[in-house]
Amino acid sequence: MMNETTINKLIQMRLTPMADALRMQQQDSSFAQMSFEERLGLLVDVEYNTRKSNRLNRLIQNAHFDNPMASIADINYASGRILDRDLINRLASCEYILDKHNVMILGSTGAGKSFLACSLGIQACLQFYSVLYVRLPELLTELAIARMENKHDKVFNKFSKPQLLIID
Repeated sequence: MMNETTINKLIQMRLTPMADALRMQQQDSSFAQMSFEERLGLLVDVEYNTRKSNRLNRLIQNAHFDNPMASIADINYASGRILDRDLINRLASCEYILDKHNVMILGSTGAGKSFLACSLGIQACLQFYSVLYVRLPELLTELAIARMENKHDKVFNKFSKPQLLIID
């Protein structure tokens, strides 16, 4: 009775992963051997990890990447591509965001610029920076519409919020 009340309170406080973990602890007799602090620590870990994971998923979803599965690890460094692995690894650290520097990726059609941009953007999300990925034609269209409707501020605010803006 007492535990069910506690579980209901956890759910009302939006701590559902912690409530689910408490239910699991109640059903598994091996947890009875643990101290209160150990069990509480495990419950807090479940809630913390779930919130971090949800935040990461939300950042990636809100960025609107063309390729949300892009990864720095999947970049092809074949000799014909002329990519500097050390530079990309430095960019993957996201220090350029803290230093307020820009990154421009240039290359011919099909060279992998969008994949590289998405990879860097996802790496920024993994470090919990907010990112917005925008295709240049969409940006120009949105700016033109805002100009006609005299709503520049709304559009500029939208593009000034993320810590990393990727225009492809």
